[in-house]
Amino acid sequence: MGKLISEWRAWANRALSEYEPLALLLFPLAAFLLASLFPLIFRLLDHPGSIKGALFSIVMAILRLIPGVTGYIEREKGKVVDKLQASVKSGRENWQTELPRAGLGIGVLERLKFEKSKDVQWKGRCSGTVFAHTNPLHLEIFPSIARFEGEVVAMTASILGSREKTSGGQICGNMTSGGTESILLAVKSSRDYMKAKKGIVKPEMIIPESAHSAYDKAAQYLNIKLWRVPVNGDFQADVKAIQRYVNKNTIMIVGSAPGFPHGIVDPIEELGDLALQFNICLHVDLCLGGFVLPFARKLGYPIPPFDFTVQGVTSISVDVHKYGLGPKGTSVVLYRNHEIRKHQFVAVTEWSGGLYVSPSVAGSRPGGLVAGAWAAMMSVGEEGYLEATKKIMEVSKTIQQGIKQIPGLFVLGRPDMTVIAFGSDEVDIFKVNDVMSSRGWHLNALQRPNSIHICLTLQHTVIAEDFLKDLKECVIAVQENPNAFEDGLAPIYGAAAKMPDRGTVQDLLIAYMDSTC
Repeated sequence: MGKLISEWRAWANRALSEYEPLALLLFPLAAFLLASLFPLIFRLLDHPGSIKGALFSIVMAILRLIPGVTGYIEREKGKVVDKLQASVKSGRENWQTELPRAGLGIGVLERLKFEKSKDVQWKGRCSGTVFAHTNPLHLEIFPSIARFEGEVVAMTASILGSREKTSGGQICGNMTSGGTESILLAVKSSRDYMKAKKGIVKPEMIIPESAHSAYDKAAQYLNIKLWRVPVNGDFQADVKAIQRYVNKNTIMIVGSAPGFPHGIVDPIEELGDLALQFNICLHVDLCLGGFVLPFARKLGYPIPPFDFTVQGVTSISVDVHKYGLGPKGTSVVLYRNHEIRKHQFVAVTEWSGGLYVSPSVAGSRPGGLVAGAWAAMMSVGEEGYLEATKKIMEVSKTIQQGIKQIPGLFVLGRPDMTVIAFGSDEVDIFKVNDVMSSRGWHLNALQRPNSIHICLTLQHTVIAEDFLKDLKECVIAVQENPNAFEDGLAPIYGAAAKMPDRGTVQDLLIAYMDSTC
């Protein structure tokens, strides 16, 4: 075999000796260039009428092969994004940057009308883009929406650390359609920021087991390796366990305030120290707690640090459509500075439709939702949020104590806010949930460990006693008749349609698809 290889190598060397060394160098480069241009050449042959555009594309493709040209193009795109950010900032004189102390109440309607009156008279004079009422994609046509979004972002930032001294620049951000999009954008920005800063091209992120499944979605969308680490005995992110997963490809770690399953705030300060130690990003999921924790802290509740006052925090997601009382479909993603936020933008300069710059997943967005979120925050004001938080925190304490007094039940961990998870070592907690469902209570089932939780809102402030009474009776019912619920609820408890056996994800998916067809 070795002799055969030697003979073949000798033959190849004799054959190639007839060619100049430069030709041998240029031939593979030319072949690579030709292969790169094949798609464009075929497009030119298929559409001879678009010769100019195809030739331009070929020239651009050739130029991109020259060392340094791609980097130059990307830098020019960055300048476009910087210019856009600067132009938005320059028009913010006299904008609302903090929540009004007292809410405007119904008076917010006059403010909405006044700001709307300053929009461009676009009907019949605007090329497409507007088919209903407004489109935040076009700030120059709808300055009212630009102002509403800017003020929502600024007011949200003001309660999450921008009032205090924070290092790293001015807190900034954008509105999104919900917590999932806010998280997805934060992950995307962190990925691209760390690529630019540290050259990471095989990104990984580390999250506690209690972190929202939106991170799994972001990891799949953005091709990021995801490590999900078990929580500690207090159902908080285990910082030491997370540290063991940090490596040269780690772009970010994650904390929640609070986590959706158990309502417990992760040790954000310790996570911040870890992020600073390894020079990586830290995103805090405040989607649930953003409009409760700051006010609970003001009311004197022992709330651990969770926002931009923790120096390692680089981004935060917070939903206005939860405790901010805004319309469904309104959330905010915030960044410590513009240097990180600029990686959220997508700038396209080479398509035939002209310059396209977009800050979010959606291009066109409903301006009415932006205005609705602004109206909610302005009408409620700081005093309104403080009052609402006080009521919810009080009913949370009442229900926590009530659950602990029901034999057979226990509360998971020490809830910091308004989500209370509870389980049992004596009865099947899922059967208890089934019986509660038959009585009209709609709770969330959890796993690892098996438990259920209730997320309290203002609507629950008047039903605490009813909830605890029904919960106690349902626990007793399952204790006294454990076999009556094996195959669905017994008729005397008002049997309701059940999901398929909890066994497989496939069953759950089939049930979901059937319910939506």
